[in-house]
Amino acid sequence: MNRYVWCLALLLPVTAVFADDWPQWQGSDRNAISKEKGLLQQWPKDGPTLAWKAKGLGGGDSAPSVVGGKLFGMGSRGGDEVVWCLSEADGKELWSAKVGSAVQQRMPQSKEGPGCTPTVDGERLYALGMGGELVCLQVKDGKEVWRGSLTKEFGGRVPQWSYRESPLIDGDKLICTPGSADATLVALDKATGKTVWKSAVPGSRGAAYSSVIAIDFDGKRQYVQLTQGTLVGVAAADGKVLWTYARPANRNGINCTTPLYHDGHVFASSAYGAGGGLVKLVKDGDGVKAEEVYFTRSMENHHGGMILHDGCLYGAHGGNGGGNIVCLDFKTGKVLWDERSVMKGSVAFADGRLYYRTEAGTILLIEPNAKEYVERGRFKQPDRSRSPAWAHPVVANGKLYVRDQDTLYCYDVKAK
Repeated sequence: MNRYVWCLALLLPVTAVFADDWPQWQGSDRNAISKEKGLLQQWPKDGPTLAWKAKGLGGGDSAPSVVGGKLFGMGSRGGDEVVWCLSEADGKELWSAKVGSAVQQRMPQSKEGPGCTPTVDGERLYALGMGGELVCLQVKDGKEVWRGSLTKEFGGRVPQWSYRESPLIDGDKLICTPGSADATLVALDKATGKTVWKSAVPGSRGAAYSSVIAIDFDGKRQYVQLTQGTLVGVAAADGKVLWTYARPANRNGINCTTPLYHDGHVFASSAYGAGGGLVKLVKDGDGVKAEEVYFTRSMENHHGGMILHDGCLYGAHGGNGGGNIVCLDFKTGKVLWDERSVMKGSVAFADGRLYYRTEAGTILLIEPNAKEYVERGRFKQPDRSRSPAWAHPVVANGKLYVRDQDTLYCYDVKAK
């Protein structure tokens, strides 16, 4: 290459490309935000290209985790609950492993199968069945390492819509929510499944359907969870209850959305006439207290999750009666816009774009904007089942994954 061409090459714009796995529920940081770059900023008229489609997953709303060229999820097949492993390249199944017998859920919604996204940690993965069976499997072949039971070992009571939590791995510990009086949350040794500590949370009323997040505040680690009765923070070291905040928990105990943490503040939300509340964590002697900043009924997030980006909170507002996407000022709770033409759904974020999946199955690409709703593409998933589209979208390594019960669709969203 001569000097002129070399210098010209330095001046040409270069699109940064950075791939990112999705190793657990809501991605690496449990906030539904991917670090990936180099993705399409505008979709073609008919949406991105379908790379492959995999069938035979079994029923369920389990969104996949994506690590090391493999995808992992859960489904109900032939009377069993299983964890399945697919090839990231073409969707072919590599192995499956039985978690337990399929749970016959009394409530009709989401009864088709599990909702847990397996958590991948090195050479092992962890998954929770609808009835509380907790398994640790080898990533390479699905061989069982250990198993436990939230009901038999900790007295947990299976919620009306079954256990839907995705276990958290933090260091050497696994954190999950049996929901019993003396073991609302537990920490287990991830290598053996043995109990490290049990935490009894006053006012918890049992396990709901949210998943735990880990945060650092004032130099100390804590775990935050939304139970049936309250939002709670417990010390990572021993499970001591540090603070509680009940307002985001609805009276029915149907609390599904994962809490969100930013800069010393925690936001949690639920539907069924509740709403969302922001608390500021404050040192209180040797402990911590949660001071309410605001409570809003303009963000009743049912189970689609929320995204915080550039001071704006994006998510669906509404419950069983329907709803739509809204944007709030995170610090104040002020409604910045409310787009009634887009029905409620679930959300993920990657490379400056919101990936939003409505309950009817339409997938939207949205540009974050504090002033107005800006859409950059949409398409309808083909061959929709009759079940609501409740599995959250996943973005990993240039691909968008959309699950519809027995089928997983993989779309190429990498910029060309």
